[in-house]
Amino acid sequence: MKVLVDTSIWSLALRKNSKPDNKVVKELNELIHDLRVVIIGPMRQEVWAGISDSHKYNLLKDTLRFFEDAPIKTDHYELAAQLFNQCRTKGIQGSHIDFLICSVSIKDNLTIFTLDNDFENYKKHIDIKLYTPGNS
Repeated sequence: MKVLVDTSIWSLALRKNSKPDNKVVKELNELIHDLRVVIIGPMRQEVWAGISDSHKYNLLKDTLRFFEDAPIKTDHYELAAQLFNQCRTKGIQGSHIDFLICSVSIKDNLTIFTLDNDFENYKKHIDIKLYTPGNS
């Protein structure tokens, strides 16, 4: 199964002080090796945002081009809004991008690899699958 890798994972893995033996980084490297990584445009934007050094920005942009983009269509946005509303009625708040990630995950049958605990809260109310390192 393909895995939608969230910004929190990319941020950890791409930090200059990130250790290659970190469990999450090792898992990401295995997913990359197995060609199972998927990303969406809004995640790319989140990763690139705030990188003011143009050399680092271009290097990161070129690196992320290797990974497949899950296409986002109108029905993904419609479901994202529905999921947002569904969680909000249960007292769960989240970002529009988070719910777009959930929507793409549901519609495209992808698991979400994230360090963001908000997704655990969403999972209580919507049918998303979260990726657990070591349980491929």
